[in-house]
Amino acid sequence: MPREYLKKATLTSSSDASQVHETVKTILADIEAGGDAKALEYAAKFDRYEGSVLLSQDDIDAAIALVPEKLKADIRFAHDNVRRFAETQKSTLTDVEMEIAPGFIAGQKAIPVDAAGCYVPGGRYSHIASAIMTVTTAKVAGCHSITACSPPRPGVGVAPAIIYAAHICGADNILAMGGVQGVAAMTFGLFGLPKANILVGPGNQFVAEAKRILFGRVGIDMIAGPTDSLILADKTADAHIVATDLVSQAEHGYNSPVWLITDDRALAEKVMELVPGLIDDLPDVNRENAFAAWRDYAEVILCENREDMAKCSDEYAPEHLTVQAEDLDWWLDNLLCYGSLFLGEETTVSYGDKATGTNHVLPTSGAASYTGGLSVHKYMKIVTWQRTTREGSKAVAEATARISRLEGMEGHARAADVRLAKYFPNETFDLTADG
Repeated sequence: MPREYLKKATLTSSSDASQVHETVKTILADIEAGGDAKALEYAAKFDRYEGSVLLSQDDIDAAIALVPEKLKADIRFAHDNVRRFAETQKSTLTDVEMEIAPGFIAGQKAIPVDAAGCYVPGGRYSHIASAIMTVTTAKVAGCHSITACSPPRPGVGVAPAIIYAAHICGADNILAMGGVQGVAAMTFGLFGLPKANILVGPGNQFVAEAKRILFGRVGIDMIAGPTDSLILADKTADAHIVATDLVSQAEHGYNSPVWLITDDRALAEKVMELVPGLIDDLPDVNRENAFAAWRDYAEVILCENREDMAKCSDEYAPEHLTVQAEDLDWWLDNLLCYGSLFLGEETTVSYGDKATGTNHVLPTSGAASYTGGLSVHKYMKIVTWQRTTREGSKAVAEATARISRLEGMEGHARAADVRLAKYFPNETFDLTADG
């Protein structure tokens, strides 16, 4: 049976991609040339905020005092989970060494980058969890300087809960600046900040484009598009929970795709029946986003069997992948392309987005086919080293000289020649490229 689209998207995540490249390029050039003053000029224009840009300890303390104790406890709970998971991730990356040949030792060493810039969205929604996800992992990695940057609201500033989360998770500096100007400030080391070696965190299309342009000068976690989610469900799935989970992810934004792949027509039809009512029941902004996302970007796909469902899912390579089906171990063993996987009805993407410990900064727009999400490893440089005795270098030097000459790289060959001549003056070596 060929796949059947019971609902087909009319748009894709790139259909309405704004031509923001030139705008972002201009802003970055202006700020690099104009420094702090130009960044403040853009902040006044776009953030419409003229309060403290680099928060003092008094600013942080004042914001923390505004956060309810129950919310503080929830943030600490989430932070603890993310921290412990990041520590476990880091433990998988160890320094190693091996003897390549007798006397010749090579090794690997993991070194954290010095300065991390963590962008925390704060416009339509206050992304408290993004502060937890980005700052905590940088801290566990061992970055010496961590800046959290979040857009302030006019006349208010950065959301107090974001400030609290960034502070307890280990941010050394908190910058009240949004968009391209915030990214630029971290990259160029404005306002007395160290220049960031890596930029991480989600953001709107302007933030994403700024990271794309700056990549190479700094490292980035990934270039993220609109968030996307896919659910694999069979006849055993609860249609109401499936529909609720789809709507919960559609509220991210008007262009956030959600997809359902199933081998059960009755389930698919029931989910499609339930979704509109669940959307209507959301608050205004959430409802508008979810309605547009469902109307323009959502798809419902009917497959013949679970093998085709898994294949179809891998082709989409979703950011978030949920399985609500029998035999969860089979799905875990057979699914290959996803940012983060949620197995069974008992868990949900929302858990991972907020508090379970796995990171919610994940690859979108099919990028899960070649990369995973943000982890402690993203902040680590894997470098190599080597040392050898003179005797241990002999065979390597001979091979290096001959390979270099075969390639036409005489200078490389001579770097090996001089060592052989010095260390083994009484020996003769055939260092030509001839057979």
